[in-house]
Amino acid sequence: MIIGVPKEIYPGERRVALVPMVVPNLVKAGFTVRLQTGAGVEAGYPDAFYVEKGAAIAPDRASIFRDAEIVAQVLCYGSNDVTGKTDLPLMRRSQVLIGFLRPLGSVEILQEIAGTGITSFSVELMPRTTRAQSMDALSSMGTICGYKAVLIAADTLPRIFPMLTTAAGTVTPARIFVIGAGVAGLQAIATARRLGAVVSAYDMRPAAKEQVQSLGGRFVELPIEAKNAQDARGYGTAQDESFYAKQRELLARVIADSDVVVTTAVVPGKKAPVLITADMVKAMAPGSVIFDLAAERGGNCELSRAGETVIEHGVTILGAINVASKVPYHASQMYARNLTAFLLNLVKDGEVRPDTEDEIIHETLLTRGGEIVNARVREFFKLPELAAVR
Repeated sequence: MIIGVPKEIYPGERRVALVPMVVPNLVKAGFTVRLQTGAGVEAGYPDAFYVEKGAAIAPDRASIFRDAEIVAQVLCYGSNDVTGKTDLPLMRRSQVLIGFLRPLGSVEILQEIAGTGITSFSVELMPRTTRAQSMDALSSMGTICGYKAVLIAADTLPRIFPMLTTAAGTVTPARIFVIGAGVAGLQAIATARRLGAVVSAYDMRPAAKEQVQSLGGRFVELPIEAKNAQDARGYGTAQDESFYAKQRELLARVIADSDVVVTTAVVPGKKAPVLITADMVKAMAPGSVIFDLAAERGGNCELSRAGETVIEHGVTILGAINVASKVPYHASQMYARNLTAFLLNLVKDGEVRPDTEDEIIHETLLTRGGEIVNARVREFFKLPELAAVR
């Protein structure tokens, strides 16, 4: 079975779906690995490294889609709504596509993908179970995003992070506030602590308190309680506007006293909640920095603009998107390990296993036979039940 890896075509994307170090495991399992020439160069993996490990190099994108039974990408059409549509004519019926597909994004795009007849698996739908941890690409990329956000914020802030005692006097440490203690938030806390900052964090899920404290952060507790704070998958759930209004009121003082605020609050399939208003930004000290990791989903800060840096009231608001691509070497390495674990579970004896045999396969299966078949996605978009299981 041939696994094909095309070069990523989203503007500025530098990651690659598979890296040389995973090729021997895939070859040992009976796969043939082919990459489009130059697919890994921007991540730090030249073609020669792949050939040394047993992969083959194909001359162009069309040949990858023509020959591969499985196509592995980072940003497939769906998550790549800029240039991804050009892949649709290259897809073949019953070919397997694996990658980020943004399954709760646009139903029209998902129907276009389904219309090719391709069997697609969305890594965003990976169940949050112990057995699936090694395949959890969202967590891997969240780790990279939390790390990089703090480094970019530190480079932007006109202060240094650690306390220094010098002949010129003592420099006080920077105060960092992280909103949302999921994977990205926890990595942001850990990275800021390594750089010597004083770190506080808030999450509406009470269970996050222990995790924040274990990393040396101070957990900010608010006298409000979220209803059903997390779903069965462990993600934060959307709350009503009265909750967010009270939350903003209580967070205002903490934000005003912070040098850097990193926001990570997203709700799958919904616009990110606004946690920082324009008035709250105005109350921050000049030179302060907000890194809005939710900018692509509408932003946790009212003034954020996706893909842009905005300066308002002397505060720099960073709305960078696709942050994981800024660390392409290790982001690709982590993603490739996730995909390899998924592939070794998906294919047995040269055949794709039926989704009825395995929860991981069933939960991530998005399209098949011309239809969107994922029950969670169909329910989200209020699509009618399928007449029969294929």
